[in-house]
Amino acid sequence: MTGGGGIRIAPSVLSADLTRLAEQVHQALVGGADWLHVDVMDGRFVPNLTFGANMIEALRRLTDKPIDAHLMVVEPERYIDSFAAAGASVFTFHPEATLHVQRQLAAVRSHGMLAGLALNPGSPLALAEEVITDLDLLLVMAVNPGFGGQTYLASSSDKIRRARELLSAHGSRAFLEADGGITPQTIAEAHAAGADTFVAGNAVFTSADPAREVQELRRRCLVTV
Repeated sequence: MTGGGGIRIAPSVLSADLTRLAEQVHQALVGGADWLHVDVMDGRFVPNLTFGANMIEALRRLTDKPIDAHLMVVEPERYIDSFAAAGASVFTFHPEATLHVQRQLAAVRSHGMLAGLALNPGSPLALAEEVITDLDLLLVMAVNPGFGGQTYLASSSDKIRRARELLSAHGSRAFLEADGGITPQTIAEAHAAGADTFVAGNAVFTSADPAREVQELRRRCLVTV
């Protein structure tokens, strides 16, 4: 599940034109997208309603690339079976959305998916530290979740930096993902702070050339190495 130079670009289909989904996904993959990201919202945990397991199934028919599911839902445990069956590769949820975080992480792994935990801007890193050895991915939200096209919060870079220090201190090899407001103008800062995986929806799928945009996002990271 690695990309060139240890950097993974994961375009979010939340911003795709669903009438041209296959075409736009193909363009992103031609540009070198490493993963495809699916934002799942239930209208309860966040004020929006988006996709379910059917989107995972649709994308799985288009590619064998990893599908990165981010569940912004109450009781994410109710979706583990169906998302695994649909072909999700990564299953990430929020600690505030379930009573038994470690149990759900273990359940995700038992279904053959990577287990991720997502932290909102106001969620402390301590929520991840308690289960750090159970994580395959730690997602730092650089916006308040619910809608695409938001602006990267300046405070996110420091949180990403502290998240990287936390993972390193525990010897964790989990991916560190940044999501929200990732553009060619912000990705280098997030990468320099320690993120290695980047979710970009609006920047990729509203551009005239999604393939070129994916390439540019990667290039902006590589010039900071």
